[in-house]
This record gives sequence, C-alpha cells and structure tokens, in this order.
Amino acid sequence: MATELTTSHLVDSATDTKRPPLPTTTGEITNTLNHYYRGELARMTSWRDRIDRTSNWAITVVAALLSVSLSTPTSHHGVLLFGMLLITLLLMIEARRYRFFDVYRARVRQLERSYFAQIFMPEAELNPDWALSIAKSLRAPRLLLGYFEAMQRRLRRNYCWMYAILLMAWILKISTPKLQAEGAPQELAHSWSYIVDNTALGPIPGWPVITIVVVFYALILYGTLRRKLDDGDFPHGEAHV
Repeated sequence: MATELTTSHLVDSATDTKRPPLPTTTGEITNTLNHYYRGELARMTSWRDRIDRTSNWAITVVAALLSVSLSTPTSHHGVLLFGMLLITLLLMIEARRYRFFDVYRARVRQLERSYFAQIFMPEAELNPDWALSIAKSLRAPRLLLGYFEAMQRRLRRNYCWMYAILLMAWILKISTPKLQAEGAPQELAHSWSYIVDNTALGPIPGWPVITIVVVFYALILYGTLRRKLDDGDFPHGEAHV
C-alpha cells in the first residue's frame, strides 16, 4: 500500500513538473494580462498594416489608370473597366485580411472594454464572465465575420470612393469627344447612340457593356448602403478601433 502511494505521488509530481506554472497571485495575473495584451495588440497592428497596404495598392492603381486613360486620347475606355475589376480583386484580398484582423481586434477590445476601462472607471454592472469569450477564442479560434460582411465594411470605408471615381472617369471618357481616339469626328454627345457606340468593347456591343456596368454598380451601391440592425462595435458615430 505504501509503495502504491509513493508511486502515485511520484507520477503526480512528474506530471506537475511538465505543466507550465500558472499565475496564482494578483501581481502575477496582472503581469500576465499586460503581456498578453501587448501580444494581441501587436498581432492586430500587423494585420492592420496588411489591410492598409492593400488599400494603398488600390489607390495607386486608381491613380495610375486615371492618368493613363484621361491623359491620352488614344487610350480605350476599357482601361477603366479593367481598373474596376482590379479594384474588386484587391477588395476581395483585403476582405480576407480584415477577417483575420477582426479576430485579434475583438480580443483587444474585450480587454480594453472590460479590464482596462474598469481600472480607470469601475462600473458595478460589469459582466463577471467577460474573459470567457477570450478563453473560447484562444481554445478554438474561429473567424467572427463572414466574407461578404467583411467586403461590405471595407467597401463602406474606402473602396466605394474609388469605385465612384472610376465610374465618373468612365462616363467622362465615353461621353466627351475630346477624350476619344484622334481622327474621330468631333461631334457633341447629344444622343444615346453616340455614347452606346463609344462603349463598345471589342466584339461586344455597347448596350451589354452599359448593362453590366449598371448592374455592377447597383451591387456596389447596395453593399455600401446596406447595414445590419446590430452592427456590434460599429454603430454610427463611434470610433473604428
């Protein structure tokens, strides 16, 4: 019997030595939370930098294509249509990055809202289980946003303005004679037939091109203006952190 107890005690001791020590005192817990907050903040900042980098690429692409399309009469309006597709590709890439950024942003905001804010100004109605969501996220990480919801957020923040600029440039390109190819008759754009002829894209006639652009921008407008009833941390007027 004594031998069994000794063996069991040795096994438990060996198991305990393999486990990392957990903080037990208030000072150790505070120190752990501070280091954890710095780590999550660094990861959030890293993904934020990737998001900003994609936005910078998109702005550069828009500026370059506007310069090429509007400064040269011989440039085709299809350059601007290609720009719309390229911006859409960058928006899709940025939406994927934003979904990962939102995971770490949610953890950081939970710490700031429930722990650090409580230190500065205690509130009696604070939820005592505020750390439960962080613990679940650490044990089983999962994305909090859907792909199209992430696209909508980035569209409302930045990309809707880029699409608007490209659309105005495209309308200007197909309706202004001076921006058409050299040698073309310099007639005023007084009829739809003139604009439809200018919007032809290779073997594709003008009306299908105009229809595709109208449908595409209707989707852009819908994605920009549509808001969920509960936007979580993103109600109107609050800072986007």
